[in-house]
Amino acid sequence: MELFFLGTGSGVPSKERNVSSLVLRLLEKSGRTWVFDCGEATQHQILSTNIRPRRIEKIFITHLHGDHIYGLPGLLSSRSFQGGETPVTVYGPSGLKDYIEISLSISGTRLKYPLYIEEVDEGFLFEDEAYEVEAVKLQHGLKSFGYLIKEKDKLGELRPDRLKELGVQPGPIYQEIKEQEKTTLENGRTIYRDEVLGPPKKGRKLAILGDTRYMPELKEKLSEVDVLVHEATFASEEEAMAHDYFHSTVKQAAQLAKQANVQELILTHISSRYHGEAVKQLEREANTIFDRTTIAFDFYQHHIK
Repeated sequence: MELFFLGTGSGVPSKERNVSSLVLRLLEKSGRTWVFDCGEATQHQILSTNIRPRRIEKIFITHLHGDHIYGLPGLLSSRSFQGGETPVTVYGPSGLKDYIEISLSISGTRLKYPLYIEEVDEGFLFEDEAYEVEAVKLQHGLKSFGYLIKEKDKLGELRPDRLKELGVQPGPIYQEIKEQEKTTLENGRTIYRDEVLGPPKKGRKLAILGDTRYMPELKEKLSEVDVLVHEATFASEEEAMAHDYFHSTVKQAAQLAKQANVQELILTHISSRYHGEAVKQLEREANTIFDRTTIAFDFYQHHIK
């Protein structure tokens, strides 16, 4: 798992930060790519990376403000021109379907791949063989969501000592035993997988939140996630302004991370009023409350351990 930040600014692009877009790369699944928000010029940002649009399979939109969606029609169109043929599913609030279909229709865009659009509400979205995804409702000027991604627990490691006790010598049979609930050996003996595996490997959890006011009530939902991505539009002393504009301060984001006992906090959606030394000061403010905080910048890559 790797997070790749393509845009980390709020509202309008600046010389240092493009508007919101984040990529989650599921590296163990042959480069499966999920995109979270798609602000203006997201596809241009991708040109400076090794991200392949044809590998994008899911796009999650947190809310329908322009700085989170104006790049979406262009990315969908370019993916078609660049050889993307596999299906793409786009998730987001009500109104997303109209926005995409009207944009593509008026521009005469015809995609060469199946496009599915699912308008979401709070709660369970889907699961596949490796992940479960849930939408979490936030507080913003428009309907806004965060997405909670849970990796399913993985099988533990085979125990060679136990296999040898059972008379199974090393070889290709080991892989067969791990892949099947039970395996019958040539001598007729049956080996049950549960008897020869170590403890399961706990799956990772991450939360990618859209624009929101400070919501301490989320601490239970976000409890002990490995990585929390949270907006931090304003400095700590601007709580009144943050509340009025339905945003959060760096202090509030750090407080939520501490309350939820998350492993790491990454702050994004930084106002263009902060740059250079001011951004470093924001990071110091957050770290006084939660010392595992990083402020993301455009093209920042974060490996999820």
